[in-house]
Amino acid sequence: MESNLPQFKLILGSSSIARRQILTDMGYQFTLMSADIDEKSIRKEKPEDLVLALAEAKADAIVSKLQTTESKDDEEQPTLLIASDTAEAIMQRISDDDKIQDDKSTILVTCDQVVVYEDAVREKPSSAEEAREYIRGYSKGHTATVSSVVVTNLKTGFRKGGVDRVEIHFNEISEEIIEKLIEEGMVIKVAGALLIEHPLILPCVKQVVGTTDSVMGLPKELTEKLLKQVVAST
Repeated sequence: MESNLPQFKLILGSSSIARRQILTDMGYQFTLMSADIDEKSIRKEKPEDLVLALAEAKADAIVSKLQTTESKDDEEQPTLLIASDTAEAIMQRISDDDKIQDDKSTILVTCDQVVVYEDAVREKPSSAEEAREYIRGYSKGHTATVSSVVVTNLKTGFRKGGVDRVEIHFNEISEEIIEKLIEEGMVIKVAGALLIEHPLILPCVKQVVGTTDSVMGLPKELTEKLLKQVVAST
């Protein structure tokens, strides 16, 4: 599929399969990278502030990783890339066949998400028992997802971010379904053990006030808006 943003190189700073699929469905071609940060060390009172701070920390970690590299000509001499050189250097590292032109930039998209249940922030469950407790709480109740998107122009350093909130209401979720989800294991790897797109959970969803793509971790409308703003700043 032809990219919506052919004049720019796009990097998705996430290992999430769902986010990868959503960005592909949006028509973008992109490279994948991931950030290694200590998410537990970043704490904010409001979920909106927390997810924005985490997405920005991921962006900073990836930028730092890309800006500092070993020189191929002198292995003992580290090379620090200045901002104007970053895009070209990134392209040399990620793909020999896709050289970026001097007039092009590289755009980095990073994201984060938490689930909010009864005013408490839920990140990824720490155990199967915690995941089981989370899902039981959703049965005949409701919860919300708060997702952030941060878009950074790696050539200019310009950055924009935003958040999106979705409310989700559930019918009853049986113990049988909960145990199958726990046994499968995927719910352990997502914020709040929440996977509304899962075939076992989908029939239990009563109402979604917002968009499914946002619940899955990458709100399309917000992402598109931020990309346009960052691209326009070039």
